[in-house]
Amino acid sequence: MEDDVLTTLKILIIGESGVGKSSLLLRFTDDMFDPELGATIGVDFKVKTLTVDGNKAKLAIWDTAGQERFRTLTPSYYRGAQGVILVYDVSRRDTFAKLDNWLNELETYCTRNDLVKMLVGNKIDKDGHEVERSEGLKFARKHSMLFIEASAKTRDGVQCAFEELVEKILQTPGLWESDRKGGMSLADLEEAQGGGGCGGYCSLI
Repeated sequence: MEDDVLTTLKILIIGESGVGKSSLLLRFTDDMFDPELGATIGVDFKVKTLTVDGNKAKLAIWDTAGQERFRTLTPSYYRGAQGVILVYDVSRRDTFAKLDNWLNELETYCTRNDLVKMLVGNKIDKDGHEVERSEGLKFARKHSMLFIEASAKTRDGVQCAFEELVEKILQTPGLWESDRKGGMSLADLEEAQGGGGCGGYCSLI
């Protein structure tokens, strides 16, 4: 029974064009980094199974174009998502400034109120940061989001970001239990809350 997938989760990656959404996804799913990766046109989609606290979840991860002209699929893209990763580039303040717009879009189209949100400050490997870690953390706390800084290039924080997001979703049974096929109780989940691979919230380490 241990090999059974507990649930399938729909995860979105959103943010401005060029912040590294596709690079984060490629690093997480295939452990690859392509510096020549082009802009996403429409929607890219990858599936990866992740085990968190002994629970196996299949992630259907949707990567969307950040450019306005490609954003024709918005309502269907958001429908039914249980988790979202909102990405900005720490070396470009304009991508951080646009986060409110993305949150507004999320609230407009998302069909779940208890959706779990993770804010990721990407490209920490680059020199000349325009957004301080403290600013990202403050924004995340204001909007009740998990937070981590990461680099798709160096791997830093990438695995942790997805693990933390999935762990939090699994701790919110109403988000996924209607789709579940496993036999896991709420008590099992509560017991599992203590042992995340990143020691709870990445942001508070």
